[in-house]
Amino acid sequence: MKRLLSTMVLAAGMMVVMAQPKASHCGGCGGGACDKGDAVEKAVQETLAKMTVHEKVQLLHAQSKFTSAGVPRLGIPELSMSDGPHGCRAEIEWNSWNYANWTNDSITAFPSLTCLAATWNRDLSALYGDKVSEEFAYRKKDVLLGPGTTIARCPFNGRSFEYMGEDPYLAGEMAVPYIIAAQKNGVACCLKHFFLNNHEVNRMTVNVNVSERAVEEIYLPAFEKCVKEAKVWSMMGSYNKWLNRHCCQNDSLLNGILKKRWGFDGAVISDWGGTHDTWEAATGGLDIEMGSYTNGMTADKSQGYNTYYLADPFEQLVRDGKVSMDVLNDKAARVLRLIFRTAMNPHKTRGKLCTDDHYQACREIGQEGVVLLKNGNIEKLKDVNILPLDASRYGRILIVGDNAIRNMSQGGGSSELKTKRDISPLEALKALYGDKIDFAQGYEAGRPMYARVDEVPAATQARLKAEALEKAKNADLIIFIGGMNKNHQQDCEGGDRLTYDLSYGQNELISELAKIQPNIVAVMYAGNPYATPWLGEVKALLQCWYLGSESGSTLANIISGKVNPSGKLPITFAKKKEDYPCFQYGEEGYPGVNDQVYYKEGIYVGYRHFDTRKVKPQFPFGFGLSYTTFKYGKATISEVTCDKDGEGCCKAKAPLYKVSIPVSNVGKREGKEIVQLYIGDDKCSVDRPVKELKGFQKIALAPGETKTVDFCITLKDLQFFDEATHSWKAEPGKFKAYIGASELDVRAIVPFTLK
Repeated sequence: MKRLLSTMVLAAGMMVVMAQPKASHCGGCGGGACDKGDAVEKAVQETLAKMTVHEKVQLLHAQSKFTSAGVPRLGIPELSMSDGPHGCRAEIEWNSWNYANWTNDSITAFPSLTCLAATWNRDLSALYGDKVSEEFAYRKKDVLLGPGTTIARCPFNGRSFEYMGEDPYLAGEMAVPYIIAAQKNGVACCLKHFFLNNHEVNRMTVNVNVSERAVEEIYLPAFEKCVKEAKVWSMMGSYNKWLNRHCCQNDSLLNGILKKRWGFDGAVISDWGGTHDTWEAATGGLDIEMGSYTNGMTADKSQGYNTYYLADPFEQLVRDGKVSMDVLNDKAARVLRLIFRTAMNPHKTRGKLCTDDHYQACREIGQEGVVLLKNGNIEKLKDVNILPLDASRYGRILIVGDNAIRNMSQGGGSSELKTKRDISPLEALKALYGDKIDFAQGYEAGRPMYARVDEVPAATQARLKAEALEKAKNADLIIFIGGMNKNHQQDCEGGDRLTYDLSYGQNELISELAKIQPNIVAVMYAGNPYATPWLGEVKALLQCWYLGSESGSTLANIISGKVNPSGKLPITFAKKKEDYPCFQYGEEGYPGVNDQVYYKEGIYVGYRHFDTRKVKPQFPFGFGLSYTTFKYGKATISEVTCDKDGEGCCKAKAPLYKVSIPVSNVGKREGKEIVQLYIGDDKCSVDRPVKELKGFQKIALAPGETKTVDFCITLKDLQFFDEATHSWKAEPGKFKAYIGASELDVRAIVPFTLK
């Protein structure tokens, strides 16, 4: 019987792989979940029929910090999981949070997901998912805990760097190819954090009060796209509450929306410690419970996994008839399905680790994610931009800043990584410019520590600042490499930032350096926006996010001009924190009062607020400069009718109009431009934003080259969520298509009518 089962499972695994189509931006079977009714489902049901009640329950909770049990009697292996979205975390001990200190678990750190979002390149998202999942497979992991599509509502959120920006359309479009590519390798993505985990303060207890319309238009769409188009195999609940129930055990969210409305056939996995009640977990849609405090309350109990809420207490409810066998069987079937798609998939890639193509992918993603925010003229050379850097113009180049020498993959909480290679900016710039380079740390940020800050003595900070100012006197150019890091109260899980300003006295240091040497290039590593009071005092500003193992080489390629920057912001940069809507309603708006937070801004998150409320940002959503110049021609619009098998624009579902615009590179360098489509409703029965992102394309253009970019406009692009009828609605009338280089840099407006 065991041999028969193994043969059946092998066939099932082969069916999974064969059913997977090539990655597509238009949906399809996505990550390989087009297997309902095939051999996988048959294997699930036949295996389920052979299992005891206890064996089924054993599937539903952890047996270690990062594994859940299989069914040894039937040859069903355990599920092995690991953080995180931009690299496979170092090995954790079986029953503690201590690192195991293996010598063979160093990996490639890929750029943060904000960096990936800033590429606006779906092909690079697929490349990312493919390469990072290969490293998970090599490390014998079945579930990659990521990516994340939580919306960036608050610039203080300690985990925003793990997500894909403020716009649900962009986040969904960039997550889908990642998931499809990873799951083709037999590694499940676990999409997170579902949902409304928009800040870290009181994250375990806060209840989010938000309008139905904001839920449907802002906070759910990216998750829905990943379920329906990428067919993601697992989903992670968030720590917070919605409708006064924790999201990891929320019947309305997990059963009502995810499983019933969207048809999700995968497994819901709790965030670690996100489960709080046996009955709610049993009836609220949770399938796998991970990381609970094992006495059910406050502290770990050695090898106490049988005391988890979905362990012995849940089994007792089933045996007492208080929870039906149908509920147990559904949960067990979902976990088995996940195992057959991953651990028992005979075509799962063997994977590889820290290979040249992985580092190349890291550089490619990082280079297209770096955003050039400012590029001014060299002092005394008013017609020459300071970037790309012509080193022949300078004798001494002074590098200043703690981030020039910091390993940016360390810290951050669950996203911290143990890298085999980590090229620092200082190392790469020294290799590029040799003896021209001098270095002064300027400030000390301290060690990355979880939930606490490493305090650096004031005397140390004063000494480092004085050293930098002294060296600046002999410099012909300063490259300031600072920003944020993955320390607590910076970009780090478990806490939020305390200020919109840069920490460690960086603002003051930059201003004082500028008084000595005005030729300053500011390079900022950060996963969140920040204030730039010194913007008028520096010649250039590069936003680098977190670039992973190839951090330094990526930066060097951009600064030197070997690579033309093409990234654009996935997040609005405000001039001051008070300009963000979450700060405009007192503590009720952020971080909450008495464990209740109110999203009073509704749908007006990010650029929707800045644009509609006429608040001028420092840098708008979708903004980014290039070393070349792009010219947009005259846009045209035409009605479209085509069948489902149409090509090009007609691949869109039920297109109404096609918008076309020629874009030319009129500069002297090859470059890439991100052409963005926004739609605005001229008159509506409800309040709507001025415009909303509904399409984008990234195109490469040689000097003098012109390409025509086409967008399809569908009925879905025109809809809003009507709270009166609890449904999506598009009202006939006049609309506008805005085509531009950013949300504010509109190059063409084309009116059209919905009849």
